[in-house]
Amino acid sequence: MTAHTDAAPPSGVPEPALHEVLVSRKYLGLLLLCVLLGVPIALASFFFVGLQHTLQHAVWETLPRRLGHDHAPWWWPLPALLLAGLLLAPIVTRLPGRGGHLPVQGLGGSPIGPKELPGVALAALATLPLGVVLGPEAPLMAVGSGLALLAARARPDAAGPRNTAVLATAGSTAAISTILGGPLTAAVLVVESAGLAGPHLVVLLLPCLLASATGALVFTGFGRWTGLETGGLTLPDLPPGARPNPGDFLWGIPIAALIAVLVVLGKRFGQRTADWTARHHTASRTVLCTLAAGACLSAYALLTGRSPEEAALSGQSMLAELGADPHAWSVTALLALLLCKALAWAVCLGSCRGGPIFPAVLLGAVAATACAGLPGLGTAPALALGVAAAAAAVTGLPLSAAVLAVLLLGEDAGAQTPLVVIAAVVAAVVAQAWQGRIRDGSTAERRAGRRTAGGTEAP
Repeated sequence: MTAHTDAAPPSGVPEPALHEVLVSRKYLGLLLLCVLLGVPIALASFFFVGLQHTLQHAVWETLPRRLGHDHAPWWWPLPALLLAGLLLAPIVTRLPGRGGHLPVQGLGGSPIGPKELPGVALAALATLPLGVVLGPEAPLMAVGSGLALLAARARPDAAGPRNTAVLATAGSTAAISTILGGPLTAAVLVVESAGLAGPHLVVLLLPCLLASATGALVFTGFGRWTGLETGGLTLPDLPPGARPNPGDFLWGIPIAALIAVLVVLGKRFGQRTADWTARHHTASRTVLCTLAAGACLSAYALLTGRSPEEAALSGQSMLAELGADPHAWSVTALLALLLCKALAWAVCLGSCRGGPIFPAVLLGAVAATACAGLPGLGTAPALALGVAAAAAAVTGLPLSAAVLAVLLLGEDAGAQTPLVVIAAVVAAVVAQAWQGRIRDGSTAERRAGRRTAGGTEAP
């Protein structure tokens, strides 16, 4: 999530004081507009996520049962992901906006206009329910920013680069808050990723808080009224946890570092996949990538005898099941889930459309839970540190990751907060260090290639 602001005022022109900005009629009108925007954006997000959840349930539960299976058979992901690729290929090659930005590029991306909005929504609804290993967060943010920019075009008084950027960010925040448990996590995302300081940060944060809070109220109330499920990221039941002991911290630091390395390697694989699909024959290579992801999901089912649905999709429901009963999976099954889902996630990062966070959070939780049998490491602390470490590694935002993990933990959050914060910081630092090493290595390879092409021997 990136906020764009006007350039700094010319030298010699003083910045207005913060209190002058906050009480100005123009800014108060912008706040009111953000509150009003929260309602339609929340409704659009509700139906978007609700429809996705309904289609997902139909594909992975209703249809297999009607065909006589207790759950989706091992081969189910192959035709499902093949269909996802066939539906996605024309969207990314022919429609405006190419269905949205690649998830390997991060969570946000540049705000999209109304022209690109149908392609983004279609790409998500046509592929995510079929088992693509990505979350709905990035398409939701795109829908929110697109609707906000559409409203800005309808109001000439809201025009201007700064107001347009604030409205787009507020729209994205309102949309993403609907699946992150409320406005707090979304607001912290804005704070940490905006790259602003001082008064600029407050000016941006207040519209985002208002839009996301209004959207969360509408989203929650409308969900209770209609009875539709939306499948937000939640952990309704957790194993009983105690305050972390020294063993949890001693194991937690290396486990958080390991999770960060795994996430970075997955993102690196995703970047290689993105380069490969963009180079030639994008449509056919997109289909091949989704089919490869389906093969990873089928491999998990064959290795464990469990449903491939556990490795497919964003991982929201699987995270809740893992939190409720982590001992339902053997260590072998958890390791198989980690390997197969990580490979499928890495492929989807560079070829499909969706969000990178939710599957990464599940991967972190699975990796840490698989280590919960180590001496001195409890199950609840392992789950907490796994969620925080993965979220920090994939976003690069340790504060946002810690807040997300704390909100997911609910009543157990107070005891686990110190471990969560340490895991998030360690993972963020290790991820940045590894990404730097990878960038340096890639630069050295390119230089060596140029020297070889120039007729000199590469070192």
